[in-house]
Parts: sequence; structure tokens; C-alpha cells
Amino acid sequence: MRFDVLTLFPELFDPFLRVGVTRRAYESKQVDVRLWQLRDYAEDNYRRVDDRPFGGGPGMVMLAAPLERAIAAVRADRATTHPGAPAVIHFSPTGRKLDQALVRELAQGEGAVLLCGRYEGIDQRVLDRHVTMEISLGDFVLSGGELPAIAMLDALTRLQEGVLNDAASHEQDSFSDGLLDCPHFSRPEVLETPEGPLPVPPVLLSGHHAEIARWRRERSLALTQGRRPELIEAARREGKLSKKDEKFLSELAAQARATGRQTPKV
Repeated sequence: MRFDVLTLFPELFDPFLRVGVTRRAYESKQVDVRLWQLRDYAEDNYRRVDDRPFGGGPGMVMLAAPLERAIAAVRADRATTHPGAPAVIHFSPTGRKLDQALVRELAQGEGAVLLCGRYEGIDQRVLDRHVTMEISLGDFVLSGGELPAIAMLDALTRLQEGVLNDAASHEQDSFSDGLLDCPHFSRPEVLETPEGPLPVPPVLLSGHHAEIARWRRERSLALTQGRRPELIEAARREGKLSKKDEKFLSELAAQARATGRQTPKV
């Protein structure tokens, strides 16, 4: 996979590419991330890439001409390793919300050109000509597209073969099956606190793999029902809930009604 990042701040990506479990994929070029400084494609002495918007208003708009030159340079360079027209992704509040389904979709491809806007935005003519997908990290405003680009790269790199030490790790992550992940515990078996001892749930020490798997599934269902009930409904529509799952959810609902709780206890 190859990702070409067009940005005014390539230095923001440097520490991300050099630390953590995903760094192996970047070092080996399994996920090849190339950074392109947009100011290199400005033609004036000030390397200007923005100007006031037509029609007035606050802020500045990223100029079309430097972006056009940068995109052309990226496409010419990509043609040597990845023939064909690349996807061009722009990070914007108007885009599709980034979720695990979209991450899995992107992880199956050959990469993309990532367009990181700044200021009030990018000249719309550039977006109309080149962008094939817009992605939003959520319903809030950031200073630019670099953080969404980093988040997306991290999420899809984890799905690449051999990146994680345990190949099954990402298969048990939250959203891998449409639900939130279950709680996890490690040593010590009993954590001593001022409020009293906190033991690990006994089932996790039992060695009974079927019971452990069912406990984890039920905790995942309970957590999702309590925190993100819309995910339960989506999983139900997609046929991802078994009869045992539905029975457990019914018991949770009955428990919530009996105790007067709005959501069941996880």
C-alpha cells in the first residue's frame, strides 16, 4: 500500500511513523507513506499557498494552483509503482464518518493520495476535479486534515498482515464484529485498593475456554447495550446476533426493568 500525503506540516507525521507497533509496517514499506510539502509547489518567493476568499469572509483559502501542481507531481511519481488513477481522499466534516467498516474497506486497497486541508478550506474547484472520497473523523472541528490522516493510517495499518504480534488481536477489537470489545484483565489476580480487594473475574482463571468465550461475548453485549445501543440494533439487522445473544439481551432488559436502571449493569 502507498499513501501520498499532501500537507503543509509533514513534520507532524514523523513521530507517528517512528514509534509504536505500526512503525514496522512503515519502516519496511509494507505501508509506504510519502510526505509532500505543499509549499514546494508554490511559485512566488514567499511560498504562498493561501489567499483571501472571493466574496469576503473570515480566514484564508488554500489556493488551487499549488495544489494542482502537487497532485500532478504525486500522480506522476505514483505511476512508477502504482499504475492507475489513485483514490484521492480529503478530510472534511462533510465526509463519510470514519468507522471500522470503512477502515477494513480501505485496508484492502492499494492506498491513496491524502489531501490535508488547512485554514478555511481548499478551493472547491480542486475538490471537484480530484477528490474521490471525503472522510470525517467526527462531528467536531480540527485545525487541519493531518490528525484525521494519522488516525486513518494507524487504523488500517493495524489490519495489515504481520503488523501486530498476535494476528488475532485486531479480530477481537471493538467494532470488529460490530460490537464494543469486552473488558480485559491481567496480573495481579487480586488488586489491593483502599476500597478493598478487586479480584479478576473467576471465569477468566478457570481454563474453560468455552465459558471464557461466552463470558467475553456477554460482557461485550452488555457494554454495547449500555453504551452504544444503536450498535446492537445494527448487529441485529445484519444477522450478527445468535439466539444465545438475544436470550442474554432479553435477560439484561428484564434486569434493567426490575432494578429501574435505564441501562443494564455491565
